[in-house]
Amino acid sequence: MKRVASISRSVGQSWLTGVWVFLIAYFAVHSFQGDSSLSALKALERQEIVLSADAATVSVARARMEARVAKMGGDSLDPDMLEELVRNRLGFTHPDEVIVLID
Repeated sequence: MKRVASISRSVGQSWLTGVWVFLIAYFAVHSFQGDSSLSALKALERQEIVLSADAATVSVARARMEARVAKMGGDSLDPDMLEELVRNRLGFTHPDEVIVLID
């Protein structure tokens, strides 16, 4: 009877140890696989670097455009230059015009 009691007690203790081992293994495996893993974190950090570079490029382009628009306002803009810019961008011409584009 004592032997059955000691086996029962050790099974109870080993069951609890088994649960802890399973939980540790479960979280260890999921820390290296899946959407929330360490490799996914590294991929997100690389994507953040790329997107930050893209955001800086867009910011510079926007600043350039804003400066150009600011130059077109008020009395500083020649109406002929504005007409030329609009025709060049939109492709509008009069039927009797010849357009030569030089880059």
